[in-house]
Amino acid sequence: MRILVTGGAGFIGSAVIRNIIENTQDSVVNIDKLTYAGNLESLVTIEDNERYSFEQVDICDRAELDRVFNTYRPDAVMHLAAESHVDRSIAGPADFIETNIVGTYTLLEAARAYWNGLEEVRKATFRFHHISTDEVYGDLPHPDEQGGVLPLFTECTSYAPSSPYSASKASSDHLVRAWRRTYGLPTIVTNCSNNYGPYHFPEKLIPLVILNALEGTPLPVYGKGDQIRDWLYVEDHARALYKVVTDGAVGETYNIGGYNEKRNLEVVQTICSILDSLVPKDTKYEDQIIFVEDRPGHDRRYAIDSSKIQRELGWVPIETFETGLKKTIEWYLANREWCQHVKDGSYQRERVGIEVYT
Repeated sequence: MRILVTGGAGFIGSAVIRNIIENTQDSVVNIDKLTYAGNLESLVTIEDNERYSFEQVDICDRAELDRVFNTYRPDAVMHLAAESHVDRSIAGPADFIETNIVGTYTLLEAARAYWNGLEEVRKATFRFHHISTDEVYGDLPHPDEQGGVLPLFTECTSYAPSSPYSASKASSDHLVRAWRRTYGLPTIVTNCSNNYGPYHFPEKLIPLVILNALEGTPLPVYGKGDQIRDWLYVEDHARALYKVVTDGAVGETYNIGGYNEKRNLEVVQTICSILDSLVPKDTKYEDQIIFVEDRPGHDRRYAIDSSKIQRELGWVPIETFETGLKKTIEWYLANREWCQHVKDGSYQRERVGIEVYT
């Protein structure tokens, strides 16, 4: 197959592309606007592969999307391009509305026009796979507030987004399903839990804590750190996404999670403990933890029921939280140059010619 991946220079998108190029015979066309979170250095291991192509394209640019579709003639779309940082969405929601809603609409229309022009055999096998988040479901009861068996997010859970980010992703999910029902576009939706792993942009919790710990700076934890997230190793997620785009049923939704519910404070403490053994120093890394004012509207608990994708497509995560987190920390220790390029902005200057002031 030839797969068009949007947002392929991002954290999850780059993992998807590396997985496809390294483990299949499929080819990939990566389109990415290269905002601050788009980093082509995350693709250096495959960038010279003859089955990989890159186009710097904004998914809100319909003319450019039409050009890409008509030039490369993809068999499937994997749509990962999105603004995804909750704190940024609270401070400035406009970019999230533009990229996640308007961009998804524009991509759907470009894909629909292309799909309508395909011959019947290729039209029948074409897929539009929209990658979303568990945050569209809102939050779940917390064990500190409710006893007994706690519920999980399923594919039938009602949407109740809490932040501008999750609301924009919920809107994009609804658009994708509407294009399926109204126009017949062969779409599939997946909703995943919190990802972590190599090449994660260091504004997110796990890479932020790792790098701050190594630099001797504070490790900020929102509120009491009792918010619970279900953690999924990014390479497990990449395998799941490829399984869905190749074997998933049109019109279906698949939830993808790691069955690794952890309190935020526990995550930070575990990182500190691993660093204590790998990079020991005179004091404990845990001593750097500070508690800061909680995020507005902060969801208390996320947890995904992945039984559908396991039952119907045979996917299961390989990594436990402990094995995945150790691999992640070891990767950041071994790739300090990548981290430094992100910190000083040179990943943008060198790859794209963007003037970055640091």
